Amino acid sequence: MRLAELSRHSGVSTATIKYYLREGLLPPGRQINATTAEYDEGHLRRLRLVRAMIQVGRIPVATVREVLGHVDDDSLGRTIRLGAALWALPQVPEPDAEDEHVRAARQEADTLLRTLGWTNARLLTTISPAYRSLVVSVAALRRLGYDWDAELLRSYAELMHRAAVLDLDFVETRESEAERIETAVLSAVLVEPILQALHRLAQEEESARRYGFE
Repeated sequence: MRLAELSRHSGVSTATIKYYLREGLLPPGRQINATTAEYDEGHLRRLRLVRAMIQVGRIPVATVREVLGHVDDDSLGRTIRLGAALWALPQVPEPDAEDEHVRAARQEADTLLRTLGWTNARLLTTISPAYRSLVVSVAALRRLGYDWDAELLRSYAELMHRAAVLDLDFVETRESEAERIETAVLSAVLVEPILQALHRLAQEEESARRYGFE
């Protein structure tokens, strides 16, 4: 398809597509002549991913470029490739290691991972943004007097493991490796808000069941 067709199929203006091409967010099309290039379904899929990251995820262009660089790095294995792409997304800052609540939260997080037998996750605790986010959130709760411990976290972790299985089952329905990685990144941007929304709806439903509408 030509640029105008790519614009029509994607709903993205030709000016915006040209900007994404200049910024390296979209790979060049196959050059037909000096002024015309041809694009395929891969460009359309990538364009939708870029739009989701920028418009829905509110991710800066420079960060999108970094994420896509990892997505396209086929020299890496799938786990490292996916991890690198997801870790390039905006993350919480490093917590203060001297804060007593942070230290307590790390202990609970480490106990949780040992209890679950999540050996691979334990290996990544020093570098994983997800681990850091868990520690920051648990520390904030403890600072407010809510002593969330490993036992309480375990029930939530087991629910999330079921969600992770569903995520990767869906990813594996994609045909190419590039599509699988793109789908995983898209899930991180779009599915996490869905999980949050479902969580809140479930809370509302359970509250109504328990307490009615009085």
